[in-house]
Amino acid sequence: MQETENNTARKSGRSWIFGILAGAVLAVGLVACLVWASSGMGLLRLMGLGAGGRTLINVDQPTVVRQIQQLQRLETVRYTMDKIISGEHENSYLPKFLAGDRLLLVVHGEVVAGINLANLQPGDVEIKEGRASIKLPAAEIFITRIDNARTKVYSRDTGLFSSPDPNLESEVRVEAERQLTQAALQDGILNLAAGNARTTMISLLQGLGFHEVAIR
Repeated sequence: MQETENNTARKSGRSWIFGILAGAVLAVGLVACLVWASSGMGLLRLMGLGAGGRTLINVDQPTVVRQIQQLQRLETVRYTMDKIISGEHENSYLPKFLAGDRLLLVVHGEVVAGINLANLQPGDVEIKEGRASIKLPAAEIFITRIDNARTKVYSRDTGLFSSPDPNLESEVRVEAERQLTQAALQDGILNLAAGNARTTMISLLQGLGFHEVAIR
């Protein structure tokens, strides 16, 4: 069991690092595609290159707010983890070996975090002479989910006079989601999500032609 937990911890560390990098790359790629398609930036850049290699873009505050809001739920971090979760039901009068029910579940799950840009308000965006200042919404956890294909029952111990409780595994899965969320929070997933979001928004605004960007 100790060896299993050590292997699980090492896998968790590698998955955590990979999830951070993948989340950041996907976020930047998504923003680049949306800016190119929805704001006409691709056409403007081609026109600028044809006119001498420099693009001058005049983007007003309502346009910037609209473009950012269209990104909606910007996922910037995916935290993946393997964890062993236990659950049991006991009898008030009989010992566990007679009437107990205990289950160990090897859980593989992920927690996705980011910022909901649909909550951005017009007052959060300031535009002046090629400079942009943005106050981003707070980072939040969007979803915690368990990969059912990679989650397995490790062991199940049932007392001599009892039958397996059909609800026990469901209860353990709910507890697993809670523990995954708590572990992600303790490891600083919200700070990472906010940091990746700042990097993404700077790239977006620079793509819109702003030479100076401040994220508040």
